Amino acid sequence: MTGATRAEVAATACSDLLLGAGRILASPIGLIPAIGARLAKLTHAPELLLSDGEATMFADVPAVDESFTDIQSPFPYRDLFELIARGRRHVIMGAAQIDQHGNQNLSAIGDRDRPARQLLGARAAATNTVSHATSYWIARHSPRVFVDRVDVITGLGPAQAATTGAARFQDLRRIVTNLAVLDFSGPDGTVALVSTHPGVPVAEIVDATGFPCTFRATCPRPARRPRSSSP
Repeated sequence: MTGATRAEVAATACSDLLLGAGRILASPIGLIPAIGARLAKLTHAPELLLSDGEATMFADVPAVDESFTDIQSPFPYRDLFELIARGRRHVIMGAAQIDQHGNQNLSAIGDRDRPARQLLGARAAATNTVSHATSYWIARHSPRVFVDRVDVITGLGPAQAATTGAARFQDLRRIVTNLAVLDFSGPDGTVALVSTHPGVPVAEIVDATGFPCTFRATCPRPARRPRSSSP
């Protein structure tokens, strides 16, 4: 038996986001989260609800290269908002930037009014980070994504939610990347490293993160690098 690929590990980590979810709607955005949600329904979360992301609820679990199943039911947009308001949804979405305070940016790089790069836009990220469970999938863990401060806040982190009165409606869970799993258990709700994927040294995570890493108690610290001696 060969070892799991990094993509398989990441998909399994996305599946673990839905452990004990019960009868809620999984809203995975991207291929790896979609595979993770389907894996969850096939294994540890059989009551999980899956949709095509538009207007159809799946009755079974389609393969990743299939758009439809034999049995479906209509899922109008108003029903989605009803599930969101009742907290019966877990969205796994992406981010162009995430800072150490858990704020997310999908809108622009640089000044908001004169951006160097125009991105997707807010895309309802503010409402996607309140009223129900929220996690993130980052395909490439790098300092360009994990920044000290996001250029535009589209999704609220714990500290920002607290200042706006939204903290009691927030349920931020975890961040899965191609290298590691992180959460928001650091001081004042900051981002913390939970675990690295097999074969990924902690030092690689530190180098790929644009702010000082906080470590969960269960996560090993990187070995101290020896000081270079003067010739």
